[in-house]
Amino acid sequence: MSDKEYALEIKNLYKHFKLPTEKASTLKGLAINRLRGIKGYKKQQVLRGIDFKVEKGEFLGIVGRNGSGKSTLLKIISEIYQPSRGKIQVNGRLVPFIELGVGFNPELTGRENVYLNGAMLGFSNTEVDAMYNEIVDFAEIHDFMDQKLKNYSSGMQVRLAFSVAIRAKSDILVLDEVLAVGDEAFQRKCYTYFAQIKKQRKTIILVTHSMDIVRQFCTRAILIDDGEIVIDGGPGRVAIAYTKLNNQSVDSAGPSNTENEYVSAKIAVSIVDSENRVYIDVDINAKKDQLDPVVAIGIYRDSGEQVYRWASDEKIGDLFDIYKEGGFRLELDNIFPRGGYTISLYIKKKDRTLDYLVLDDAASFVVKAPTHFTNDLYWHPSEKFINKEK
Repeated sequence: MSDKEYALEIKNLYKHFKLPTEKASTLKGLAINRLRGIKGYKKQQVLRGIDFKVEKGEFLGIVGRNGSGKSTLLKIISEIYQPSRGKIQVNGRLVPFIELGVGFNPELTGRENVYLNGAMLGFSNTEVDAMYNEIVDFAEIHDFMDQKLKNYSSGMQVRLAFSVAIRAKSDILVLDEVLAVGDEAFQRKCYTYFAQIKKQRKTIILVTHSMDIVRQFCTRAILIDDGEIVIDGGPGRVAIAYTKLNNQSVDSAGPSNTENEYVSAKIAVSIVDSENRVYIDVDINAKKDQLDPVVAIGIYRDSGEQVYRWASDEKIGDLFDIYKEGGFRLELDNIFPRGGYTISLYIKKKDRTLDYLVLDDAASFVVKAPTHFTNDLYWHPSEKFINKEK
């Protein structure tokens, strides 16, 4: 008998929807259709035999292309939809953030909506009073709280809704693309929040298209395609599979190549044993003006586990200019455990809404005899960044 505690258990889950085909506007038409064997609808199978369990304290990422069934799965988990077949068991209080702002009234002010939404989440007026300033500080819309919500931009509404929602008392959090319409500053706050709740060992289920988030925060991930689980495993392995699945549907000039209409790049790695250093050389050539990119590097063990992540905007700010420099060298202490590693290179728009170039498994190296290493989830070698002149 297993001694694991599960927050969520799903077994043999199926879901279909009935889509209307022929419409009968009269009783006579309905009777004729039935006599002809015309049902007036067709079945659209969305989920097919989904099976998985989520341990308490896991941060599970669910990924898949549009139409794969992942959002339907989250709505079943959140009891918005009922499954057509199969069983689901939730152990603990679950709070879904699937449609941020549901329950907000556009005719009420931001302040009034905070109290309204707080009540829907089970808070008393006194409890909302105590957390009101924190909610407004997180949303950063102090000057707009007495304006009607209908005058807010979509980004402002999302910030306010998310700021209220994360105060909910829950055992399991379910989130569906909460960062999709947020600006860069808001996304950074969300990243900080994710890091905090991950340390608290709360159970998180997150649907996202961002492989950066999957690799950085998730302890496990599931890839769904055409209503079925394709891979259930390590975040790095699932992220690579998801990228390859997407690249199957684009032409050969897509973002998986070393160059495209936006940018060209290449990456190389070398180890100098005498210095106990790993050198990562990146060469980049921008083909369009005003790309405003961020460059990210991920190092993965052969198992797919991410052990190191570097992003230019987080580490060095604006010290690297893609238009002035020909590339850069990243020098790292070789503190990696013995084994094989692959390196991926990502060049993205700063708000992470567009991939300019994705190079998965772009380079590899093998560590034969490291002098020291840590057992943390991520390794933290000392870093040295060197610009290359064109």
